[in-house]
Amino acid sequence: MLDENCYVLSDDTTKECVIIDCGALYEEETSAIVSYIKDNGLTPVHLLCTHGHLDHNFGNAAMQKAFGLKPEIHFADEPLLLAIREQSSKFFGTSIDCDETTVGKLLNSTETITYGTQTLTLIPTPGHTEGGLVFYNKEEGIAFTGDTLFQMSIGRTDLEGGDYEKMLHSLHTLATTLPPATKIYPGHGPSTTMELELKYNPYLR
Repeated sequence: MLDENCYVLSDDTTKECVIIDCGALYEEETSAIVSYIKDNGLTPVHLLCTHGHLDHNFGNAAMQKAFGLKPEIHFADEPLLLAIREQSSKFFGTSIDCDETTVGKLLNSTETITYGTQTLTLIPTPGHTEGGLVFYNKEEGIAFTGDTLFQMSIGRTDLEGGDYEKMLHSLHTLATTLPPATKIYPGHGPSTTMELELKYNPYLR
């Protein structure tokens, strides 16, 4: 309902995959994700969350039911993830009918996530929320930035857990960590590259 991007990353060698930010609220959305995974013979091994806001986590319960996965999230955003119904009341003034799930692994900034022969490095990016994470595959040159970095924009900092100064620091971290050729896959909107963002994004100039 908020045009959130869900990603499925798979390893060609082993067919293992990870799901990032399953914001699927409606049955046709969850069915499409499940069908894509099954039709391609993939085995999901991680359900990852860039942060705890409801629009990125509506579909977690469906993924747990389909594949036995529990969401993995930075420990600082666990309270947000456990309060999806309360978030809906704050955001929309009404309770959205969505299934809740228990949290799986609590992540910290020093961990890596593996699927098949692939590795995701965790880059902590507080600012949009306190426990924001970017998942970076250095070998493939791709980064999944959640609501930290968008094409020519950044995530809001006026919501619960937001902090503009921390956001600026996180953006500096990305600008100095990710090579210019890195393909950026954000939580909303189209993909971009770090090179384009460094040139044209007003928050990175």
